[in-house]
Amino acid sequence: MILDGGILEKAILRKRLNRFTVECILKGRTIKAYLPNPGRLWELLLPGRPLYRRKNPSRSKIPYTVISTKRDGLPILLHTHLTNTIVEFLLKEKKIPGLENFDLVKKEVCIGRSRFDFLLQGERCELVLEVKNCTLFGRTLAMFPDAITVRGRRHLLELSKLKEKGIDGGILFVVWWPSAKYFLPEYHTDIDFSRDLLKVRDKILIKAIAVKLKKDLSLDTGVKELMIPWELLEREAQDRGCYILILSIKEDCAFSVGELGTIDFRKGYYLYIGSAKRGLTKRIARHKRRRKKLFWHIDYLRKHASFYEELPIRTSANLECEVATRLKEFVGWTIPGFGSSDCACESHLFGMKEDPISSSLFINMLQDFRIGKLEGTFPKVPSL
Repeated sequence: MILDGGILEKAILRKRLNRFTVECILKGRTIKAYLPNPGRLWELLLPGRPLYRRKNPSRSKIPYTVISTKRDGLPILLHTHLTNTIVEFLLKEKKIPGLENFDLVKKEVCIGRSRFDFLLQGERCELVLEVKNCTLFGRTLAMFPDAITVRGRRHLLELSKLKEKGIDGGILFVVWWPSAKYFLPEYHTDIDFSRDLLKVRDKILIKAIAVKLKKDLSLDTGVKELMIPWELLEREAQDRGCYILILSIKEDCAFSVGELGTIDFRKGYYLYIGSAKRGLTKRIARHKRRRKKLFWHIDYLRKHASFYEELPIRTSANLECEVATRLKEFVGWTIPGFGSSDCACESHLFGMKEDPISSSLFINMLQDFRIGKLEGTFPKVPSL
């Protein structure tokens, strides 16, 4: 099966303009392309990464549509609508483990407030199947979602209620990484989706599969089902751990930071590392507010700096100082004594001139703590 029949041109990503538009360099020209994927895609959409794009009809406002990128030489599908094309093919060819005995009845089924991807008919029941495109993965672990998904939570709850109508519900996570062996919901970013998945695990069918595209975007028909370590999820998907807050200061300035006195802050991005043994969400929400009683060093900074991004790392381990040590290796500068009065670290606040989200060093570090730390803890899965 060839996924896309059009001629694909390679371009180099400059930046993402918004959720659905990217700016690229193609043959020395700067042009825009439509990106049919609302995910964050931080790990894949770093400046300088290759994007493979199809030319749109001449009447289109944007001349190109992004189809894929590459990681370690393998194509990674970014076009979420084409994922359903793949799943439809695999269903008809009886290639999806556990769904071999189901026949495809209908695409795009409307039930309640939601539209689901497929209606299948089995020997004993109907199955409404929702498909999720997964492009977030490490070496062997894939996770979904990479951004908070209210729609995804609604799908889970509505699928779990279908049993009352005599219909089974199911969700299929399609991972574009053939080396994946395990799947987990991304509880660092969306703990509510993860907890809801735990709640409905006995009410709906939950599957994750790894698939592979060849270099010509033809589908390798080998499909591997991934293990979901539920016990690990129950243990780790708790509202505790450490976090990185990213703030920005627009101009050089100086202001008082409690007992640290007056500190000079240069223009740029500031990364603050903190932790909470419980109530991590509330702790981060407090930091984001400007109006509050000044208590921690970060409270003084927040009065003068704009909030940019929150990055929880939910874990039962104490990683706060380890994260600070890793950050210190590649940041631009350090604010001595900031946020580190109760540990041996030089600081828990670091500055960068460039946006950290566009830094491969920062994104790789974040992925190491969110995904890499887990990959050595799984039971062994036989190679397929």
